[in-house]
Amino acid sequence: MRRVVFNQKGGVGKSSITCNLAAISAARGKRTLVVDLDPQGNSTHYLLGKPASELKDTVADMLEQTVAFTVFNRRPDEFVHASPFKNLFVMPSSPELDFLERKLEAKHKIYKLREALKKLGETFDAIYIDTAPALNFYTRSALIAAQRCLIPFDCDDFSRQALYSILAEIRELQEDHNEDLVVEGIVANQFQPRASLPKQLVRELIEEGLPVLPVRLSSSVKMKESHQSRQPLIHMAPKHPLTRQYEDLFRVLHGETVELEPLND
Repeated sequence: MRRVVFNQKGGVGKSSITCNLAAISAARGKRTLVVDLDPQGNSTHYLLGKPASELKDTVADMLEQTVAFTVFNRRPDEFVHASPFKNLFVMPSSPELDFLERKLEAKHKIYKLREALKKLGETFDAIYIDTAPALNFYTRSALIAAQRCLIPFDCDDFSRQALYSILAEIRELQEDHNEDLVVEGIVANQFQPRASLPKQLVRELIEEGLPVLPVRLSSSVKMKESHQSRQPLIHMAPKHPLTRQYEDLFRVLHGETVELEPLND
């Protein structure tokens, strides 16, 4: 399964959600790949412990060969790095993505990522794609390449207004480029269960018929500690409530039964 985590708004937890769901997948014995398409390289640094600028054989290198004049292109799996965690692999980001974007657009290479990930799908059970906070060439490529899409939502009114635009953009892309793409759901992130506004916003989205997932991810300093230690929560704090919420989210996405607390007034 190829799953993209996407939102045009920054600071909504795309990298955290991508990496922690992927880590749970790997911990369950699935051979799992994270593809980092954000030039900032947060997922790369989180899982590999090195800034993207220090790495070679990146997703930028893989894409660049599609516009280079070479007789033999390297296989996509040659740009995959093993993480310190069993079954978890990363195709790292690179700052070069910024410089490469215009060249890829000019050469109409927007389907090349899908071709590469389909090939990688022969050896990986799950592929998670992290994206930049923008609707650019790379995020469109990711949405074209993916089969499922998760949309993080950080429970404020600005995010709510942006959400309608995001869903419209995805709908248009589905119609024009990827009819198999399914919006798996909206993930309420950094949720504060004791505050009235987040509950009100989530309830209103549900009443509007939007696909809000039943798991809410709480705001916790433990996530920042996880970033600092370069360890996904399943490894750093397996019994922490936020870790359990991520595990519940993973179960919901895979059709497993989960007992959840209702969204009380």
